[in-house]
Amino acid sequence: MDIRKTFKRWSAYKQTVRELNALGNRELNDLGIARSDIERIARDHASLL
Repeated sequence: MDIRKTFKRWSAYKQTVRELNALGNRELNDLGIARSDIERIARDHASLL
């Protein structure tokens, strides 16, 4: 795998985790996201890149 692509995916994963963790429980609940799902959602997002 290309190192640039790996870095891009890693960066997207970290940014998604950071942004979702910054939301409050109520905001996450409004989006239908449990805190325990954040890492899975971030992995799924990064894998699309």
